Amino acid sequence: MSSTAMKKKVLLMGKSGSGKTSMRSIIFANYIARDTRRLGATIDVEHSHVRFLGNLVLNLWDCGGQDTFMENYFTSQRDNIFRNVEVLIYVFDVESRELEKDMHYYQSCLEAILQNSPDAKVFCLVHKMDLVQEDQRDLIFKEREEDLKRLSRPLAWSSIVYQLIPNVQQLETNLRNFAQIIEADEVLLFERATFLVISHYQCKEQRDAHRFEKISNIIKQFKLSCSKLAASFQSMEVRNSNFAAFIDVFTSNTYVMVIMSDPSIPSAATLINIRNARKHFEKLERVDGPKHSLHMRMR
Repeated sequence: MSSTAMKKKVLLMGKSGSGKTSMRSIIFANYIARDTRRLGATIDVEHSHVRFLGNLVLNLWDCGGQDTFMENYFTSQRDNIFRNVEVLIYVFDVESRELEKDMHYYQSCLEAILQNSPDAKVFCLVHKMDLVQEDQRDLIFKEREEDLKRLSRPLAWSSIVYQLIPNVQQLETNLRNFAQIIEADEVLLFERATFLVISHYQCKEQRDAHRFEKISNIIKQFKLSCSKLAASFQSMEVRNSNFAAFIDVFTSNTYVMVIMSDPSIPSAATLINIRNARKHFEKLERVDGPKHSLHMRMR
């Protein structure tokens, strides 16, 4: 691994069976949901490295949630586990019958983080909500949210990774300029390996707040189907009477998705605009890249 890579330590914690390893495998190892059934319980700590956006390396510590391991994390392994942490992700099983014990372990994690990595960001994920009856989900979630109060709310993986991107504000500024120049309804930027949304800009209000994860999952499934046919996914155009969506390779580490609703703008013009912006966004992927914004004239 390159010595110039930025390494970010991410702790993935929660009780045994909460779904930590399944989520990690789906997001970062391109598992599909049914394949996670064969995953066994995590023993102690499993380490993995995920290269993200070329120069950012997520050092994932997937910590087994059995009681014996959890107690060791807070005693004999405390300094090793909780030192130099950038992000703590604590996973709750919404169907857990041991909520009091869950909260005890969670509070212990927060105390250890405060002592060893006081600047770390903390996220709580309420998992397996799909197993709750649909008409009960809002009520049960609000109950869990009240239990966790000021420290917890469920966030998508895209939101968590977003916190780790070093030059995200500059990236967003240039993505906004790009969207406005080409008169797009919305522009999304995906990390190439995981297809997580790392930045976006919308000119028109979108109703579906969960569209990023839905799009990401659809594309990942399509990429998986392509790989089974020994084909590689490069680009896609989807069009109906209301809009056109273009997904294309953007930089060496990203894909871009451009949503257009103006029927007077031909597909060829949008594809040319994407191509013209590539070189500029390639530079932005470097931490020491240019500080100026995108103002190039596009057709």
